[in-house]
Amino acid sequence: MRSVSTLGGIFGGFLRISALIGVVMLSACGAPAEYDETISWSANKLYTEAKEAMSDGAYDKAIKYFEKLEARFPYGRYAQQAQLEVAYAHFRSQETGAAASVIAACDRFIRLHPNHPNVDYAYYLKGLANFNEDLGFLSHVSRQDVTERDPKAARESFEAFKELLRKFPESRYAPDATARMKYLVNAMAAGEVHVARYYMKREAYVAAVNRAQIAVKSYPEAPATEEALFIMVKAYDLLGMTDLRDDTERVMRKNFPKSEYYTRGINRKEAWWKLW
Repeated sequence: MRSVSTLGGIFGGFLRISALIGVVMLSACGAPAEYDETISWSANKLYTEAKEAMSDGAYDKAIKYFEKLEARFPYGRYAQQAQLEVAYAHFRSQETGAAASVIAACDRFIRLHPNHPNVDYAYYLKGLANFNEDLGFLSHVSRQDVTERDPKAARESFEAFKELLRKFPESRYAPDATARMKYLVNAMAAGEVHVARYYMKREAYVAAVNRAQIAVKSYPEAPATEEALFIMVKAYDLLGMTDLRDDTERVMRKNFPKSEYYTRGINRKEAWWKLW
């Protein structure tokens, strides 16, 4: 049987632990909560403030307000518009990785509101996000090895615009989407030709033919097709594949009878760097 003094010691220790827990809990309860100025704002107030933040270029602030608006008033008349505005705010922010946020927001809007009167804008904005991501695709050729560039953004942008035109051919965004698709086709074809040229300079002729063929088959109307055929003619010649060389040259002469490549090098044996 424990002595009275022992029990008293245990009881005293328990009281000290309880007191300590109480102090911690009181401290936690007394900690000041982060002030939220929007807590009492109406849906209209949140939307108005978010739009003003957008106008001021405070896109992070606008995104925060739009997200609060949707969370607090999910069934109000502003909620759907807030979802679309979030996508646009991410687009305007031009921050690193913003394209992924834009696309995610657009995909969400399209999934939740496929029949919304402004859903065509979601497709258009999705295409723009990838289009802007790809702006450096061909403009920095002299500063970046062409084999290091990934045309994924260009392809995804093209597909988004293509889907817009398929579903909403009368959309107000259709003309601009069409023009951008034409640019993307030319860019992707030129990208394949740049890689083919890279292989030619390194005497990797089979690889050069393969990349040039992609340009010819996938983008037959693109201006880069002319150079792609020229590369194929020269590569087949250097590989000793005379039948394929002659067939390709016939196609080239039929489609580009006045091509500058006839004088620049189609029958010359110079080093490749002198031909461009």
